[in-house]
Amino acid sequence: MMNADSMTSIVTQLNALTDGLFLLSCFAMVAMRQILACLKIFIIQACLLAVSACLLGYLYATEHLFWVASITVAAKVVIIPWLLRKSISDDVYARREVSQVLNIPTSLLIALGLAIFAFALTSPLLPATAGPAKVNLPVGLAGLFIGAFVIAARREAVPEVIGILAMENGAFLAGISIAPTLSLIAELSAAFDGLVVVLVFGLLTRRIYKHVGTTMVGNLTILRED
Repeated sequence: MMNADSMTSIVTQLNALTDGLFLLSCFAMVAMRQILACLKIFIIQACLLAVSACLLGYLYATEHLFWVASITVAAKVVIIPWLLRKSISDDVYARREVSQVLNIPTSLLIALGLAIFAFALTSPLLPATAGPAKVNLPVGLAGLFIGAFVIAARREAVPEVIGILAMENGAFLAGISIAPTLSLIAELSAAFDGLVVVLVFGLLTRRIYKHVGTTMVGNLTILRED
């Protein structure tokens, strides 16, 4: 029978593996050019965030993180993807590729540079952190940076909002390791804000696509007041 130290070591290693997969999902989001594929990667990323929250909930012995995992699954794995599919025209998802500023190899190199920068930026803080925070903090910051890059590199509106949600995932991954007892009100308000943003954005994008025929942000400058 395993003792407490052995179990803690196993859970810590599982959390490090989950964080590694989370970082890979960030690179996958940069590499994907299909809108539906980007959405699926976001769902996988949200699941990994929920798994990390559960593992840290066990390590820190706090039920707050189990609630965070539940809220994450409900909001980002079920409700938000459903809203994005229902509120945006199927024609948008039927397109094979979305336009972006840079090609995929260049984008992946920049994403790698951002990840390295995130690890370098947090390295002075790691000696003062304990356990899972040594992994969650740099990986979460890298996810935040890469999500911001996705917003800048994509020209389509839907992948850009997925990039915003990916930034939030990165921030939460870092936050649950350094503030595991964060108030559930903050978690619920963040989830609710995300739902409202996605719903409004989806309805707006649907209307724009209906009248303009595109969701490319650069082409929306043709809109003028009558």
